Amino acid sequence: MTNSIAEIKGTDAFIIMGTNTTENHPVIGTKIKRRLKEGAKLIVIDPRQIELCKYADVYLQIKPGTNIAILNGIMNVIINEHLEDSEYIKNRTEGYEELKKVVEKYTPDVVAKICEVKEEDIIKAARIYGKAKRGAFYYAMGLTQHTSGTHSVMSASNVQLLTGNIGFESTGINPLRGQNNVQGACDMGALPTDYTGYQKVFMDPVREAMEGFWHTDLPSKKGLTLTEMMNAAGSGDLGFLYIMGENPMISDPDLNHVKKSLKNLDFLLVQDIFLTETAQVADVVLPAATFAEKDGTFTNTERRILRVRKAIDPVGDSKPDWQILMELSNMLGLKEFYKNPSDIMDEIARITPSYRGISYERLEKGSLQWPCTNENHPGTMYLHKDTMARGRGLFMALEHEESKDQKDEQYPLILTTGRMLYHYHTRTMTGKVEGLNAMASHSYIEINPNTAQKYNIKNGDLVRVSSKRGHIETYAKISDIVNESTVFMPFHFSDGLVNTLTNAAIDPIAKIPELKVATVNIEKVERKVYGYSSTNN
Repeated sequence: MTNSIAEIKGTDAFIIMGTNTTENHPVIGTKIKRRLKEGAKLIVIDPRQIELCKYADVYLQIKPGTNIAILNGIMNVIINEHLEDSEYIKNRTEGYEELKKVVEKYTPDVVAKICEVKEEDIIKAARIYGKAKRGAFYYAMGLTQHTSGTHSVMSASNVQLLTGNIGFESTGINPLRGQNNVQGACDMGALPTDYTGYQKVFMDPVREAMEGFWHTDLPSKKGLTLTEMMNAAGSGDLGFLYIMGENPMISDPDLNHVKKSLKNLDFLLVQDIFLTETAQVADVVLPAATFAEKDGTFTNTERRILRVRKAIDPVGDSKPDWQILMELSNMLGLKEFYKNPSDIMDEIARITPSYRGISYERLEKGSLQWPCTNENHPGTMYLHKDTMARGRGLFMALEHEESKDQKDEQYPLILTTGRMLYHYHTRTMTGKVEGLNAMASHSYIEINPNTAQKYNIKNGDLVRVSSKRGHIETYAKISDIVNESTVFMPFHFSDGLVNTLTNAAIDPIAKIPELKVATVNIEKVERKVYGYSSTNN
């Protein structure tokens, strides 16, 4: 997030796009609802009628995969009605004229047809946001998990630059991280292009500095992303894979391909706290300690570095991740030795400009937000205060891009996927909690009542869902929170592996797979197998 969670209290208008905030980020969702009660305005853009729609001034129920088009349409109205921040654009941005030329084609009537929404709602949303003093844009994987995901995020940036909402309190571009330490993992270089702090592996001065610090030669080319690794494993170009705390046998797209790729490896090593579906196909499993059994830090969605303190000793033969990695490295000939996680943080601070002021000693007194560039720096509440990281904010003139899967007679419905309140990722942990399973224990597919009637499907019926990549069986849940051409499935459940159906086509820039759009067909297998009641919640 460019801004902080506490700043929600000063926001005048929100765009919430591709994030089911109250279910997947309930603390943030609660703070947004509280601010709405105080008079802030809300625009929700999502294919599914999430809870926040009840509080929205405008709800745009777009066709999945039309993110760029809807944002271009909103910007078209803002520009044509002179609601843009002209002074901000002049002083702090570049590329505006190019953006304007592209956006002028995306009139509300054109965008309404592309996105399958009402023209007047586009206009209303643009007016609300264009007139707001402080507007904040919140998004999650509904924006990113498309073949046009990078361009969709750039479009969100366009909206914020156009309205002068970057570099000030209670504004910004705010991606909501789906897991507790995703931000921290990325900060620490768990990306194929980066060392810690997003220092690029292909930049010679950066690599040479790292080589000097670690006294070793380092590769000058970027590595493979997760989707590319699976393709390389499948083709035989990758022979060994080390998976930590991830469960691709449920979470990755096109699971038939994933299964074949993992079986094609020479050696698969999995390090996890439970014997996950992925660990079950591994050659070796290393038992890792849980969060409560180790010291360390998490960096959350607002760039806040938080101490985690051990409550109990590791159970059985399990060990903290850092210790397992250190011992393996020592076996492979590396001489480095750390006494504790504090030693590791000290090294991170020495090689990472944005973490340079971070130490366990400081974190004992309270959390800090990066950039924190020296030991006296207080941390950074929001980014780009006086200038952008690159100097001027860059507008990107972007066209609507069609999703790779397109509806046809064989696959007439669009499947989109997501998370639910009661479960976390692939249920590795939450699936073992009796109370959570009592609330949600089975896979299901949400189907609009009119669509269900067309297919002669009722609540609880067992249905077969098919795509170009395979088929699964799951239970029907009739609900009007999806429209007639869209169906929705949570991806948590192993008894209805929705990612068997999803598309592994990737964004050419970020290499993110298109998990949010897959065309499918549905058919009834049995009637009244599972007792779902009709709901619009």
